[in-house]
Amino acid sequence: MDKNWLNNKTVIVTGASSGMGKGITEKLIKEHGCTVLGVARSEKKMQALVEELGAEYADKFSYQLFDVSDRAKWDEYVTYLTENNIQPDILINNAGILPKFDKFQHYTIEEIEKAMNINFYAAVYSMHALLPIILKSSSPAIINVDSSASLMSLAGTSVYSASKAALKSLTESMREELRGKCYVGIICPGFTKTDIFRNQGESDARGQKLMNMVMTDCDKMVNLIMNGISKKHELMVFGPDAAFMNYFGRITPVLGGRLFSAVMKASKISLFDPIFSQD
Repeated sequence: MDKNWLNNKTVIVTGASSGMGKGITEKLIKEHGCTVLGVARSEKKMQALVEELGAEYADKFSYQLFDVSDRAKWDEYVTYLTENNIQPDILINNAGILPKFDKFQHYTIEEIEKAMNINFYAAVYSMHALLPIILKSSSPAIINVDSSASLMSLAGTSVYSASKAALKSLTESMREELRGKCYVGIICPGFTKTDIFRNQGESDARGQKLMNMVMTDCDKMVNLIMNGISKKHELMVFGPDAAFMNYFGRITPVLGGRLFSAVMKASKISLFDPIFSQD
């Protein structure tokens, strides 16, 4: 496998303004000479990224601001690419949200729809709109950043797990449909130290310490992801918690789910309190 296949490609990265998306963007530009087209909603964060890249890499990064879960915006984006004679080689769907840990019945329909729209339908819309263009590339690729939650559902993550499981199933089907025509990869990272936990509220000191023990450092996760992509791995499971979930999800999903629930409850982390309340 040619590990340099990424070099000098034009890559679209959603959720490029922070977390793993930002790290992936920086690696693509600085280590592979890629031109990255970022997509996100926060201009403030995008501008901060531009400043961090500096003059040396300024011509390698540009961005568009829109809601990735808005289907019409993707149609407009295709028009923008076409009118500006931009040929993307790779699409990396990274944008996602993690709803607060809670019981299914506590979520509002609006919260459920938001998670499904951003975690699943945004990827559906982007791939459906961009695939005809990407397939014109000499080395086309679609890479979806999914989650360990797609490998085994945990108590309190019903909506998140459902959205990520849907993305995993779709990607697996596309991988076979496009085999020989387009590299399709799926990444299932475990808990990572990013701002994806912003919707969870404050955690107590003990709970935060335990979570930090489980979570993977963002820079380390990005390095793992980029190494996997460079080798064109089709399924990438990164992080110790993801490895456990992958094993139990395949071998004994029912008992595995019960075991993880017991561990979550015994941890007494305040983030998990709503899951085990008596209502």
